[in-house]
This record gives sequence, C-alpha cells and structure tokens, in this order.
Amino acid sequence: MLVRSVLGVCNAVLSFSSLVPSAFAYSATTIPSITSFVTNTTREPFGLDPYTQIVVDSRYADHGSPSLSTFAQTFRSDLVDITGYTLLPQVQVASEPEDNSSRPTIFLILDSTPNFTLYNGKDTDEGYLFEVSREKYVISGAAPIGTWWGTRTLLQQLVAAENGTSFSIPAGSGRDNPGWEIRGWMLDTGRHWYETSFLSDLCIYASFFKINEFHIHASDNLWIPQILYGLDWRTLYSGFRFQPPDGSPVYDLVPRRNECWSQTDFMQMQSTCAAHGVTIVPEIDTPGHSLVLSQWIPALMLNGTPDSLNLSYPETIPTIKSIWQQFLPWFSSSQVSIGADEYSASLADEYISFVNDMSDYVGSESNKSVRIWGTYEPSNTSSVSKEITIQHWDFPDGDIPLQLLRSGYGVINSEQAFLYLDGKIPAEGGFPQSLNETLLWSGAPGGAGWAPNIFTTDDATNNTTPDDPNLRGAIFALWNDWGPNATTPLETYYQLARSIALFAEKTWAGSGVRSTELTQAQFDVLYPVMNAKAPGQNLNRVVDTQYSDIVYQYDSIPSYPFDTQVSSVGPPYTLTFSVQLGPQANPSDISQSVLFSGIDSTLYASSLTMESNAEFYPTTFTFPAGVFTSVTIKATREYTYAEVQPEGEGKETYWWTTTLNIWGDYLTTANMSFAAPAQYVGCQGFEGTIRNVTLKLGV
Repeated sequence: MLVRSVLGVCNAVLSFSSLVPSAFAYSATTIPSITSFVTNTTREPFGLDPYTQIVVDSRYADHGSPSLSTFAQTFRSDLVDITGYTLLPQVQVASEPEDNSSRPTIFLILDSTPNFTLYNGKDTDEGYLFEVSREKYVISGAAPIGTWWGTRTLLQQLVAAENGTSFSIPAGSGRDNPGWEIRGWMLDTGRHWYETSFLSDLCIYASFFKINEFHIHASDNLWIPQILYGLDWRTLYSGFRFQPPDGSPVYDLVPRRNECWSQTDFMQMQSTCAAHGVTIVPEIDTPGHSLVLSQWIPALMLNGTPDSLNLSYPETIPTIKSIWQQFLPWFSSSQVSIGADEYSASLADEYISFVNDMSDYVGSESNKSVRIWGTYEPSNTSSVSKEITIQHWDFPDGDIPLQLLRSGYGVINSEQAFLYLDGKIPAEGGFPQSLNETLLWSGAPGGAGWAPNIFTTDDATNNTTPDDPNLRGAIFALWNDWGPNATTPLETYYQLARSIALFAEKTWAGSGVRSTELTQAQFDVLYPVMNAKAPGQNLNRVVDTQYSDIVYQYDSIPSYPFDTQVSSVGPPYTLTFSVQLGPQANPSDISQSVLFSGIDSTLYASSLTMESNAEFYPTTFTFPAGVFTSVTIKATREYTYAEVQPEGEGKETYWWTTTLNIWGDYLTTANMSFAAPAQYVGCQGFEGTIRNVTLKLGV
C-alpha cells in the first residue's frame, strides 16, 4: 500500500465543515446514510486522541467468522490510517473498559436484544446501535458483522468531523441497519484479467460504504461473431480464472496460465474481503458464454455455436460437474452463481433440467445454493426450482421480475436499464462507464429515485414495493465486452469508485423510505471527502511530495535501475525527463529498453510503449540514436499523452490509445489513462542516459 497523503486528492477536503451546508442534519454525514442519530446537546462530545483505547467485550470476542476480535483488529488499522495516530494502543479484550476518564474508549460489543429487520420484515444481523458520550463510543451489533458496519459509521463520522489534527463527534445515540440483504457489485473478470491484490483493494474500498457482496464473473469470452462463428473460433479470447492444480482432471481448461488465480491467492483474497464484511460470490458461467470449455473440449459445444454447450451430449454435464467439484472447496460463500444466461430458447426443457440438476449437485456437494441470471425459457412441462435465486437483468425480454417474485422466487435486481456498465467506449445504444446518477436519483416512475424494488423506468405497475418478501437486494454490473486491452485495472476502479458509493446509499437506505436518506446535493458534497479518506487501500495512488507539487526531481541518475521509493502515482500528473540511447542500445528489444517502471505501469523506449496489466500500448515514435530527446508525459483519468522533442527537432505529441472491436461491427479508438511508472528509472542492462527527471502532481 502506498503512503497516504494530505496532498493531491485529499488537498481540497481537509476541512469537512467548510464543505457541508449548516442546514445538513448530522445524520447526513455518512455514505450510506444512517437510520437515525439523535444528538444530545447537554453532553460533551466524544473526542478521539492518539491514546484512544479499543476494547472488545470478552463475552463475544470469539463470536462469528470473522470474529468480533478480527473485525476489531482491522478497525484499529483503519483508524490509524484515517487519523495518522500510529501509536494507537493495541486492541484489548475485557469485560468492561478500564475506568479511565482521561482516555477515550471505543467499546465493541454484541446485543441481540434490538430487533433489526430489513424492509421486507426479515431479521438481519447487520444492524447495530451506537451510543456516544464524552468518554465512550459504544457500538452494539446484532452480530459481529453489525458491529463491523458500526465501525464504518464511526470512521466516516471522524472524517466528517476532522478539524486539522483533532476529531470530535457529538454525543447522542443512533440506530442503523440495511434495507436490503444483498448490496453488491459484479465485475467481469472472464474477459479482463485482474490480480487478486487489486480485487482485494476493491473489496476494502467497497466495505467502507457497507457494500457486502462482490460477484466475480470468472469465466467468459469475447463476442465477435465473424470469429466466433467462423473457422478461427479457437483463437477468440476467452478466460477461466481459477487455476486447477497439477494433476487435476480439469488442468487444461485454463487457456492462459499467467491469467488465473491459484487457490492460495484466491483464498487469501476471499479472506481479505471477508475480514472487511464483503462476501465473494463466484460465478462459472455455463451452458452459454462457454467458449473456454469448447476450446478445451470441442465435442462439448452445440453445433455451430462454440460459445454454447450441447447439454444432450453425454459428457457435457459430467464435465461441468467436474469443474465445480474441483473448485467448490475454494468458495466460502453460501451461494454460488452458475450463470446460465442467454441459452437457446428452443432447448428450454434441457436448459431447465440442467439448471435444476446443477442446483441439486452443488447443494449435495457443498451445502450451497445457486443463483442464475434471469433467462426466460419457454416450457410447458418444467420450471426452474424455487430454491434457486434469480438475478434479473433484462426487462422485459429476459424475464418479468414481478411474476418471479409473486411465484415465490428470490430475486436480485441487476436490471440493465439502471445497473449495467461497460469498459471504455460503449457501442451505439450501449452501457455507460459509470452509473447514470440522474437516473438513480430521479429516473424512476413519478420522478422518484431508484431503489432495488424498481425494475422499469416508466411503468410503476411493473415494479414492486420495498417490503416485497422475495426481493433480496441488488447488484450492479461492470462488463468488459471489449476485452482485456480496453482498460487498465485502475481505470476500472475509476469507473467503479463513485458508483459503489452511490449504490451503497440506494441499497442500504433505499429511495424515499427513510427521512434521513441523502439528497443528491448532500451526496455530491460527501463523496469526494469519503473517497479521499477511505482506509486500508490506496487505489487513488495518492503519495507524499518532496515540496509543493513535486513528487521527486533528479538532475542525474547514478545507476540503473534507480529506485525512487515511489511505487506509483495516480493521475493527474506530469512526468518529464530527457533520454539518450547508448550506441549499443537495441530499442526493439523491449526487455532491455525500460525507461520507467512501477507497480501499475512500465514505459519502454521501444516505440515509446506503455505496459499495464500485461497489455502493451505502443506509439509510432522511435527514439533517434546519439542525441537527447526531451519527453513530457501528461496524464488525467481520461487520457495520457507524451510531448517529445529530439535535439534540433520540433516537438510532436503522441497519444496512448487502444483499438476496440465493437462486437465485430466496427473498430474504434479510445484513449488510455495510466498511473505513472514511478518507482524505477531504467532497468538492469539499460544502454543510455536518463537525466532531468521530474514527477509532479497535476497537468
């Protein structure tokens, strides 16, 4: 994790009080908004200081998985991250905090007495009470997860209350719980490779806003009809992200061994997410979106459609079950997704039989239940089991959610009209890069805001009520239809960051249900503050500076590689340097032409190529031999370009771009945004001289 800073992103948000209109209620200082907080003006506020003690009630310290103690340890780390109080005492376990009025105390306990319910009347263990006085801040959760969400509220209250280096929260009492059980986001990792370290950071970030599910779409393929349904279908990009161990009967399923997660890495990510209150729900998508299986065993595919499997072929279902048998022991979630979307309606009965069979199989093997994407399959003889949760996504063509709910199915709302995103340039009439905020704040029927009970934008009779007993919640989805070269991982974060916070408000509080819900104006003020201070990760790639806006500056580089100790810098930034390639340099040898590198990107002299996430983005520039060339790189979250000027020549500009194939209909060019390759100057064996290096914030 990079060193956090009060510069860059944080520069404008040190004093929350200067940003929040005085008319805002105190309960409107967190995302998502809390159910209630009644201040007590007759009592002194709770003042946090560097010696604040965190105490876990010894009666409940080991309760839960993760346990209350585990959550407390993570909370302490987050508290240090936000406050800078590096000498904060270690977490204590005691029946009562020490009676020390001079030391403020945060007391974490469990209390099953309060009755916390979702909007549909079902009990939830995610609720909590909190009591704030001068000496104590007490969080009482219905279960450890409830207490954990209470710590998120406390942290956000501290961010809102920060005044220089001091923190003060008004005395009073509060109560809070979510309106819906499922509040999550989905990321298409089947068509875009991501390291588990990045995905773990996304979990940590989302947890700050009380998001509780991360749906990982772990297998899929690009859809370019000319290739998919042509002779070269075996060459079309597909991905399967779980790495079978050596000797596994499904070992050869994975097409790219460098683009899959080992069991150790996946389970560590799963554990990290769980320690922050986020459950990973894995998806292996069959019998559609299954090119990766057909490329492995061509006999499995449906004739003429390599991305669909032939369920009548004797080996198809046993093969699918063998995949799940291999990986089910990895998954700690109580539900998994088997995908099951966009399969031929002419094979409805086979499809329904397969879905029910897989539900039974997963249940018998692991005691887990399954989810499927809502795909209407016309059949007069059979139906999908009501033990299966339907993740609705396409009204009205895929299914009719109101009918599903009334028929007794558990439903998750992922309606594409509200909740589908896509990486980079959308196709004509395609999906946006981030959630349509106008639509979510006021685009529901009658001008109301969106909530999980809203499935259509115009006809309220097709929607349900917040208290529908079978409505489980909502998940928004970011697809990577244009493939692995369309975005860098950090660009994915830029797409998700604000949408996660807005979605958290809409799925925790709802829309028009509680009087304390945030308005759009309140959210717009709160979000930059909370994003800049979200603890436990540094996806914004914020760093300290040497002075003013200068991250570092070197007139000369003593040896290569030279370590600046700055692993990455997020945009906006400007990187300037001058380089002369040596007489023995071979710019075409990319392995020997590293100019700069960091954890997120690498810049090569060869064609002034930028690399991120194992994807290469060259320009048309070639460094001339024997002379110094001045280079200035400027980056924002929307683009990155270089101004280059060899000695004695004019200045030219080169943009880093990518070419996207939009479903085989046309090619389009899109700009790329890269974090600065900030840590190393040059590489082992670099031939040449790099000098006059300056990296500064801003463009």
